[in-house]
Amino acid sequence: MDVERLAQNPAARIGVVIPSYRVTQHILGVLAAIGPEVARIYVVDDGCPDGSGALVEAHSQDSRVRVVRRAENGGVGAAVITGYRAALADACDVIVKIDGDGQMNPRLLPRFVRPILEGRADYTKGNRFFDPEDVRAMPPVRLFGNAVLSFMTKLSSGYWTLFDPTNGYTAIHAKLLKHLPLERIAPRYFFESDMLFRLGTVRAVVLDIPMTAIYAGEMSHLRIGHALPHFLAGNTRNFGKRLVYNYFLRDFSVASVDLIAGVALFGFGVIFGLFHWLTNAAQGVITSSGTVMLAALPIILGLQLLLSFLGSDIAAVPQQAIHPLLGDPEEAA
Repeated sequence: MDVERLAQNPAARIGVVIPSYRVTQHILGVLAAIGPEVARIYVVDDGCPDGSGALVEAHSQDSRVRVVRRAENGGVGAAVITGYRAALADACDVIVKIDGDGQMNPRLLPRFVRPILEGRADYTKGNRFFDPEDVRAMPPVRLFGNAVLSFMTKLSSGYWTLFDPTNGYTAIHAKLLKHLPLERIAPRYFFESDMLFRLGTVRAVVLDIPMTAIYAGEMSHLRIGHALPHFLAGNTRNFGKRLVYNYFLRDFSVASVDLIAGVALFGFGVIFGLFHWLTNAAQGVITSSGTVMLAALPIILGLQLLLSFLGSDIAAVPQQAIHPLLGDPEEAA
């Protein structure tokens, strides 16, 4: 399915959301590169001090473009959600989000939309780490940071096959978007990771789309030292929620038993072993082999059960798109 087929497909009403904050040097070029397959373009001026919205209104002649203004800066997530709501109100079927800083090639848009229209995915996102040549060109700090963030997001979302969780080039089907609690999704830089968690709670199929980012000296507003504690706290919170939702509230399976028994045995072994080791060390007594075995055996068994749970969790990654089965929430009311 190429650009022309997307443009000619009457069922594919595609909207593009572009959060706009200090991107006046690039936003007009991004708009000019968006192809005819797109029906509506929403430029969300997120309280931009440079007047991005006014710049677009003054210079863009594209009738598809609509500027949506936020009174105050709410962060990239808040801007995207504002754009999502506008696209849903205009009855868009698939909604793509790209940044306005020129790092995401709008001509790649059909790659993101195609799996959704074909019913193979509910949500697609970019992956800048697919091509080894692209990876070599990235700074080591960026590579390490993305590896850490990716692993944390795998744990919190359950999407073990995904990488590059903070990539903001995404597409989602409107039917699925209507079923997500938009008001609860993190409004700032944790937005993309939190979005994956929310998608996981409804068992949506998410696909990585290989892409190459375009770097031309743009200034990133993300500060790793400031953001990392928020990512760690957010992913830890979502991990706990996911375990409760998927393995105790919605279902109770062998994996649930593995998790309970694994945590109990591993925790008992560690606490029992540490208690006796510290007590005996303080008294100058050598810990007996029997005590060591009583601590080691539960740790080994617990670890095996936790690994069994992890295998079950990885195997449970959603495989069948759900948006073809969904109706509007209003219809169920």
